[in-house]
Amino acid sequence: MNEQRFARRLRNMQGNVIREILKLTQQPDIISFAGGLPAPDSFPAEELAEIAREVLQNDRSILQYGTTEGYGPLREFVADWVKGVGVSAKAEDVMITSGSQQGIDLIAKAMLDPGEKVVVESPTYLAAIQILRTYETSFAVVHNDHAGVLVDELESVIAKEKPKLAYLVPTFQNPTGITLSVARRKIIGEMLGRHEVILIEDDPYGRLNFTGELLPAIKSFDESHQIAYFGSFSKIISPGLRVGFAIAPAPLLRKMVIGKQGTDIHTCNLSQVMVYEFCRRGLLEPHIAHVARGYSRKLKVMQECLALLPEGIKWTVPEGGLFIWGELPPHIDAGKLLEIAVREKVAFIPGESFFVLGGGKNTLRLNFSNATEENIRLGFSRLAKALAEYK
Repeated sequence: MNEQRFARRLRNMQGNVIREILKLTQQPDIISFAGGLPAPDSFPAEELAEIAREVLQNDRSILQYGTTEGYGPLREFVADWVKGVGVSAKAEDVMITSGSQQGIDLIAKAMLDPGEKVVVESPTYLAAIQILRTYETSFAVVHNDHAGVLVDELESVIAKEKPKLAYLVPTFQNPTGITLSVARRKIIGEMLGRHEVILIEDDPYGRLNFTGELLPAIKSFDESHQIAYFGSFSKIISPGLRVGFAIAPAPLLRKMVIGKQGTDIHTCNLSQVMVYEFCRRGLLEPHIAHVARGYSRKLKVMQECLALLPEGIKWTVPEGGLFIWGELPPHIDAGKLLEIAVREKVAFIPGESFFVLGGGKNTLRLNFSNATEENIRLGFSRLAKALAEYK
């Protein structure tokens, strides 16, 4: 079909590169560091199966339509749970979403007309780029260092570009694994009051902190009520359940609710109740601690393997989350390296797709949560071989 017959918002857009690469990694002999996947053995399958059986036996209304805002008890739990990162919210401030990624879509639907500006980090979360492009936005970028986004540059760009939205992943950022310092979080929270912009604070990874110390959300410093805070149970319970949440100022949340009514009416009731019961029974925090211990060990193994690669390769040093970010020598194109790596039966994500304005051809993202420790070591021996073959 001629490309011109499609709507302009999707014309010439390509599929998510991560999903395309994951198709290559379905072969059982390929070791993949490509996806942002939790470890399959981290899923609390037995507990969830028991919960599902009990709730379906006791209340068939769970299989009926539900409210767009979400399951009331889960909204109340979330409002209380986010106090742990300094966010003050009531149940009515919370909407349950089909993963936190849906929250990005709903806020873009509510706020953006074609051509309006959004500020993002460079690099930033690929799915956010894809969603925002769907709404025909234009982008301004800010950069980061080892302590996260550069706040002076952020304010300068906001003042100059007058964006509708800014989007940040402040804790164990996807793709870099970098965490925004507490001092910078405070500055950003205070700075928003000087500008008419809504900040999306996307926090799907923050609870996977290997130091045991939760960082305060930027929203904990939000005196001007201009931050929408998104979270998810995907990385800490199960991505297949598709349960996330959005906390936003009341007028914005209402528009997001209207937008969701035209998308999927409501998030799956059964998934919401399963997540709520898992949390209500006191299973969540011990489970997070167990998952974090396992991922911390895998991160250590990957860091040991990285140290054995040739000189001239730089890596971030995350303290949680799912990702390590690498910068190769300038002459190495990560996309071409991937072609060699796949022949050697190992995969990663080239970093170029995370740069909304281009660049980053010599960068890559590695996921450490999904592979076993043994496969991390084997995968890196294959990656070292691919690097040696690169011409």
